[in-house]
Amino acid sequence: MRINNIRKALYGIAKILGDVNAVKKGKVGKRVGRRVAGKGTGKLLGKLFK
Repeated sequence: MRINNIRKALYGIAKILGDVNAVKKGKVGKRVGRRVAGKGTGKLLGKLFK
């Protein structure tokens, strides 16, 4: 197994655990908003530095 595959799996697990934690704390909306903002920022920066 390559390190890249392990890292991908760990990040996936961390994402799921973060979702579960947000549900437990009742802060799902805040988490979704931050995810959307992060994706938008990432796409913008990706286009800017191409």
